[in-house]
Amino acid sequence: MKTWTTLAAGFCLFLASLAIESAAAEPKLEQFDVLQAGQGGYELYRIPGIVATPNGTLLAYCEARKSARADWGHIDILLRRSTDGGKTWSPAEKIVHLEGKFERNPAAVAQGLGKEGEITINNPLAIVDAKNGLVHFLYCVEYNRLFHMTSSDDGLTFSKPVEITSTIEAFRPDYDWQSFAVGPGHGIQLASGRLLTAIWLSTGKGGHAHRPSVVSTIYSDDGGKTWQRGDIVAGEQRPLKNPSESIVVELSSGDVLINLRSESPEHRRASAVSPNGATNWTEPKFDEALLEPVCMASIVRVEHKEPSGESKPILIFANPDTEKGRKNLTVQWSDDDGNTWRSKRVLEPGPSAYSDLTVAPDGTIYCFYEAGERGPYERLRVSKFPLEWLTSAAK
Repeated sequence: MKTWTTLAAGFCLFLASLAIESAAAEPKLEQFDVLQAGQGGYELYRIPGIVATPNGTLLAYCEARKSARADWGHIDILLRRSTDGGKTWSPAEKIVHLEGKFERNPAAVAQGLGKEGEITINNPLAIVDAKNGLVHFLYCVEYNRLFHMTSSDDGLTFSKPVEITSTIEAFRPDYDWQSFAVGPGHGIQLASGRLLTAIWLSTGKGGHAHRPSVVSTIYSDDGGKTWQRGDIVAGEQRPLKNPSESIVVELSSGDVLINLRSESPEHRRASAVSPNGATNWTEPKFDEALLEPVCMASIVRVEHKEPSGESKPILIFANPDTEKGRKNLTVQWSDDDGNTWRSKRVLEPGPSAYSDLTVAPDGTIYCFYEAGERGPYERLRVSKFPLEWLTSAAK
């Protein structure tokens, strides 16, 4: 009798150990709050962006708004770093310090946006150069000037900013803009070495001095020393209405896909493709699988190792997965360059808005986004997960 009891007890322990091992091996989601509205001297933290350096350092950056009123006013750019996968973060640091004379955007003044004496620093965007580890950082001032600086030490320090607004002036023969902004989120480096980001431009005559609008790209082929403009991808009207904040990703073919936000009644994201991210764009088409509540979204490419040892590119897409309202922040994936989208996982079922994705050298995926209980702008949070956590939803 004791023998059977002992065997039964041992078998139960064996099953329990298997269950523990299985639970330990189960891919999981981890979440970390990075910034809280109303703390640190700012009413609101918005427009998140995140990149991972070749060393695995995470750089999370955003707009820090003294007032919660709107996009215009006293806005700073803050950065936090993590060297342990998001578990701990360095103190928030103001990384843009204006030097020289800056005037308010006339389009904003005409609409009574912002206040006299307040300068808006907006749309921070980083691009990591995987070839040398350099982090390129772009930001706008008053939605009408553009600056570039770099970091060679994983975001600890940055070079003196260089103004590159002349790149945007090159659009004037085609589009007489009054406001513009890069990204937001992150830009990319193509296999060719080209640095690339999306940009929107506006005549500033409509709402918030951001409408009507068109979308294009800017790029650098010499490591950020000089920047050039691309062709306009989408105009103010059909097939899209007021396209704006957009994101780019390199496909397995080497072509570049741009995923577009717009205010079109179809309430779907749209996309276009270029052989180089600058010219010969296809006409934008709506993607029926990607809902659009009129909000910024993010896309990133992950290199997934197949059992055969071959590497297969996977696209990860994040946005509020709804036609109306900023809520239900969701990630989904595609293994055919975005032609079809597979299973979804919800990061935040409640209020949630802008997000940005990055992939660490070890393949871990990070999403930095806006979320809250009563509204989507109460905090900035990072979600961390392996690719298997997302793809296993389909099994």
